[in-house]
Amino acid sequence: MELFFSDDILDARVRLDQEESAHCVRVLRHRAGDGISVIDGRGTLYRCALEIADAKGAEARILERIPGFGAHPYQLTMAVCPTKNIDRFEWFVEKATEIGVDVIAPVIGERSERKVVKTDRLRRLVLSATKQSLKAAMPEVAEPVTVRDFIAAAPADALKLICYCFDDVERIPITQVLQPAKPVAILIGPEGDFSPEEAALARERGWIPVQLGPSRLRTETAAVTAATAVYLANL
Repeated sequence: MELFFSDDILDARVRLDQEESAHCVRVLRHRAGDGISVIDGRGTLYRCALEIADAKGAEARILERIPGFGAHPYQLTMAVCPTKNIDRFEWFVEKATEIGVDVIAPVIGERSERKVVKTDRLRRLVLSATKQSLKAAMPEVAEPVTVRDFIAAAPADALKLICYCFDDVERIPITQVLQPAKPVAILIGPEGDFSPEEAALARERGWIPVQLGPSRLRTETAAVTAATAVYLANL
């Protein structure tokens, strides 16, 4: 199935932007009368009939609306410190979107080597991965904040989990604490891990230290493993 994206949906019509129009008409060679499927990024899929096959501004008539297309039965926020090699962080963003995540929150830790993230590029990656994995809702990409600020602002009703490598506290296997349908926020540190002060603040604010198994994982591998654990716990 080919999915196109539009944020210009009004009444019974869908308008594609220039990039999506060019892909639809010039690359995939759709013509007037063809059936196409369009997502709005908020969870609804629209089955449409293409009426204006213009590579600069295609338009379609809505035939059917399908709310909750490709939705997952949980609410997951992944707060992850961007890696020094941004390609690794972008890989996480792509894979987490494919698996199923609601918010991707870049967070900057005291030991982070990377302090700057281009969220516009991450949103483009999210859009591509959303369409590829047949979902109608795109994860939100939050603007970067510090680890301390994220810890302080995390919602009180979420199951708040922090993955880190210190051995000074007991860490529970993540599979033992996940609860189906409960909102989850998971915090993953940078290559140098969280500072002891950040970890202590998290525990003071009710974050539960968890571990992902005996292997030492890279930041992006740990993040994808954690997202997968939530996904599997809700099957």
